[in-house]
Amino acid sequence: MDEVDVVIIGAGPVGGYAARLLREHNVAVHLIEEHSEIGRPFQCAGLVNPSAIERIGDYSSVLQEIDGALIHGPDGTVVPVGTEGEIRTYSVCRKKFDMLVVQQAIELGATISMNTKAIDADITDEGVRLEINQNGEMKQIHCKLLIGADGAHSWTRRKFKMGYPKETMIGFQTEVTGYQSKARWLEMYSGREVAPGFFAWVIPTGFDTHRIGVWSTAKHMQDDKSIESYYNTLLSHPLWSEKFKHVKEISRYCGPIPAGMVRYPVKDRVMLLGDAAGMAKPTTGGGIGPGFEQISLIVETLSGLIQENKLGIDNLKKLVAKPWSKMKKEQDRARKLRNILVSDCDDKTLNKHFNAFADPKTIELINKVGDIEKPVPLGIALLKNVPAFRPLALKTGVKLVLGS
Repeated sequence: MDEVDVVIIGAGPVGGYAARLLREHNVAVHLIEEHSEIGRPFQCAGLVNPSAIERIGDYSSVLQEIDGALIHGPDGTVVPVGTEGEIRTYSVCRKKFDMLVVQQAIELGATISMNTKAIDADITDEGVRLEINQNGEMKQIHCKLLIGADGAHSWTRRKFKMGYPKETMIGFQTEVTGYQSKARWLEMYSGREVAPGFFAWVIPTGFDTHRIGVWSTAKHMQDDKSIESYYNTLLSHPLWSEKFKHVKEISRYCGPIPAGMVRYPVKDRVMLLGDAAGMAKPTTGGGIGPGFEQISLIVETLSGLIQENKLGIDNLKKLVAKPWSKMKKEQDRARKLRNILVSDCDDKTLNKHFNAFADPKTIELINKVGDIEKPVPLGIALLKNVPAFRPLALKTGVKLVLGS
């Protein structure tokens, strides 16, 4: 039986980054990945914020620097958010980005098994006995701690009954050529016809290629419509069809985006990170930044607990209680503000909001206060300073304070 300090299920960016940080603290780590290559299948819009790129310290996966977003309201009102020449985020090659992160862990001594699936696990007084299928051969690994960084459909989360994400957004996207756009700017589209409850987007990926996608939630979608049908409506919508008329599809992807931390992110000798824990941001769907932050906040103390083999539920709950509870609180507040300003609005109300967003003073406020990593301060500033949003302020305050 192979012995290792930590087994991480899932060699995506969050699993790879966790492995790297743990190796930096002299923890023996083994990654297992069910697919035959890193970075596939691809189920992400491919935007990575500067803070996450800086943590990796390697910009070779960047396809396009993004200065801002042109956000389209249901009636065609356009709100430009950003400043020419000031980088807000990056469009990356996710395969290369993921490989870079995992490579950093391996260079520090982490080991990895590809084509490997977790089959079963038992918790003992001394550790976790994990049964795996590696290329059709059954094996066992024994570790002190099992970390599930295995994505939206997490085996770890299901195996140990750790709860469900607060909400799951549904995503559909394609890679295309032929879309005409402003250089270094992404575009977002809203309205019940094309992206009920959230946004559709077009992200430049360098040269003549773009990613076009739609996110929504089941409760906002019509019963007889699929997420793909909303994508088709976007391309043929009379307001924007001219922009899409020369589009040629190269590839397509579909997948869930779990947003809202699960009820039990830790159990005896088990921990969830990233999408497995429901850490995607409810305002953007991004999960890499929160996943990186999630492990960064605890890695030093966690490493000590691993060395001492003190990884029972009480110690793990104490470890994550303050830092992860703060993340969860910010996540919940962001969701409530998003629902009030965007998701739960009909198109008539949403158009009113976009008309308010489009005011030059409001755009100035957004560019001054706006931070994709911290949407709550921006939402509160809008409610406080934009007259059109002041009637929502009391309703928002009740939801934020009482959690209703």
